[in-house]
Amino acid sequence: MVNRTEFERTLTADAPPQGWSRPLQALWHAARGDWEAAHELAQAGDDAAHAWVHAHLHRIEGDLANAAYWYRQAKQPVAHGTFEDERAAMVEGM
Repeated sequence: MVNRTEFERTLTADAPPQGWSRPLQALWHAARGDWEAAHELAQAGDDAAHAWVHAHLHRIEGDLANAAYWYRQAKQPVAHGTFEDERAAMVEGM
């Protein structure tokens, strides 16, 4: 399991650490501002973790209706805090 501090320390690397799940890798790319890479990884699975990341990404994009759909798929409440706080909660929850 990865905590917020450990996650943030990896953000200076050229790639996410090997062995991380696709949703966690997607969050890593999102934290570095690479929405496209993050979105591609989020779309690669159909479980709740992928859906949660997908929701987060559409929230970042500003497509709140699409984000709400993905929050429902993930069985998560729609986030209203900062993107960073949501991402930290997601990292801790994965």
